[in-house]
Amino acid sequence: MFGRLNAAWPDSFSPLDRAEGAVCAARMTASPSSAALTVVDHPLVRHKLSIMRARHTPTAEFRRLLREIAVLLGYEATRDLSVTEYPLETPVAQTTGVRVAAPVFVPVLRAGLGLLDGMLDLLPEADVAHIGLYRDPETLKAVEYYFRAPADVAARRCIVVDPMLATGRSAVAALDRLKGRGAADLRFVCLLAAPEGLQRLRAAHPDVPIWTAAVDERLNEHSYIVPGLGDAGDRLFGTQ
Repeated sequence: MFGRLNAAWPDSFSPLDRAEGAVCAARMTASPSSAALTVVDHPLVRHKLSIMRARHTPTAEFRRLLREIAVLLGYEATRDLSVTEYPLETPVAQTTGVRVAAPVFVPVLRAGLGLLDGMLDLLPEADVAHIGLYRDPETLKAVEYYFRAPADVAARRCIVVDPMLATGRSAVAALDRLKGRGAADLRFVCLLAAPEGLQRLRAAHPDVPIWTAAVDERLNEHSYIVPGLGDAGDRLFGTQ
């Protein structure tokens, strides 16, 4: 579990962010039972992430590495999936097998699609919900433009995936939307997280566990994660 986050906000953060940050810090202090933050610092994850960070890594390689890391993150984030036992016959004898309760993966469009591919490699039985969000350039708030989910989403485990947890607004909006549909068993998986985004997400949804490959230093004046890897969506789809 990650240690206590620094409640101080960087000089580049807007007055709105600072005000929200003060509320976030207060809520976190009052909520010691916040769900765990897991940093998956496996050597293979760190190795692949280092290549992704490099400015001149080609789009095809960036996309492949994101998919590979998604498998490793997904493996950790699904450790506690519920299972049911059933009888089966091997070529040698009768035995008992287990079948997992397939979750619903929820990529935040568009960059979340890069993590989705790896998650589905791991669990092809899973269903997929989609949520489309964009950041309003004036208010910086997340605005929803698309949402589609399985009819039984409220009864399923939902794993929200988005490569970058920067300000945290998109993650909070996605989880708000799922809770509005009755979903209660929620997880959040990202590639990189900034302390500011972690504070906002854990203040708004202290019950949601988080998995990430790394927690970086801060956000810059454009709300990019530092040192980060740039715009994950642009690098994933070659639209820089």
